[in-house]
Amino acid sequence: MATPLQARVAGALTNLRSAQAGTDVISAGLVRDLTVADDGTVSFTFALSREEPASLVRDARQAVREVAGVTQVKINVVEPGGSTAAPPRPAGAGQAPMPAPAAAGDLGKVIAVSSGKGGVGKSTIAANVAVALAQQNRRIGLMDADVYGPNIPRMFGVTERPQVHGSKIQPLEAHGVKLISLGLLIERDQPAIWRGPIITKVIQQFLRDVDWGALDVLVVDMPPGTGDAQLSLAQAIQLAGAVIVTTPQEVAIGDALRSAKMFERVGVPVLGVVENMSYFACPHCGERTEIFLSGGGRRLAEEIGAPLLGQVPLQARMPDLGDSGVPVVIADPASPAAQALLAIADAVQKRAGRAASLPIITG
Repeated sequence: MATPLQARVAGALTNLRSAQAGTDVISAGLVRDLTVADDGTVSFTFALSREEPASLVRDARQAVREVAGVTQVKINVVEPGGSTAAPPRPAGAGQAPMPAPAAAGDLGKVIAVSSGKGGVGKSTIAANVAVALAQQNRRIGLMDADVYGPNIPRMFGVTERPQVHGSKIQPLEAHGVKLISLGLLIERDQPAIWRGPIITKVIQQFLRDVDWGALDVLVVDMPPGTGDAQLSLAQAIQLAGAVIVTTPQEVAIGDALRSAKMFERVGVPVLGVVENMSYFACPHCGERTEIFLSGGGRRLAEEIGAPLLGQVPLQARMPDLGDSGVPVVIADPASPAAQALLAIADAVQKRAGRAASLPIITG
């Protein structure tokens, strides 16, 4: 017999409709194995076909979280064997769910900074957001998961190899941020020619074998694209959300859209979009000049239903500051770029505080 809380949860889910099935997600058979533990933890399986928007899982999570008495939501996402109207295929029939990601614990809110393509300034955004948060007396870690192009050491001006105490790697620290990067562990000219299993192992080691201590936020600088690193991170640890970095051009927007959809597909909420190199700010008069096609970041944000967290302008000497190891929010805090990045850090922190760090795993 269903408990009152279980009945309220089921009622909340009946308010969500499947466009493909033309009925609510309960009647369509998309939600199954609904259980409610004594501590208010709700668990269920969601059969999400490729035709259904990934946002439907996010909406289901939000609807359940708003039910009085619910303390946590765990959703296991699997792909049904046929159309969304067909009965979901039993778990184990070629669709065994992956293990739930580990709780973040002392790592605090884990935020992935990602992009669809390289060269959009993702690492610059990650570095400056981490420093800006550290300036607010937050305990911040920055994990450089861009195993193919680890640029964080250069941006923070650190070069020494991390020490190992016992079985734990000791992160370096600069500008109030604890750092770990593959760039600190391999020679500068050594290429990272690695396949998926090695990438997965590196990410797991950075999460579990680094002595991070107690953090408020762990910022993770991801490699561009939608490959093994992103999936490995989402499967290894509960993420508070992802920040998608793009430039205004349509070619970058298309790639960033795929990145955002990938995170939604694995149940990671997209906290918002950052449009980098948005315009040129004249260092003399402050006049704003649109160099690229404007509005791309806003269009992407509207398409994925996430906020535009901010627009960072092109600014003279900003690349030089990154190469010198001093992020712009420290070197030139009154500049237009630094002001934009400080505002973005505030927006990311607020969004991550409201986002649910809950496991939603694709099968």
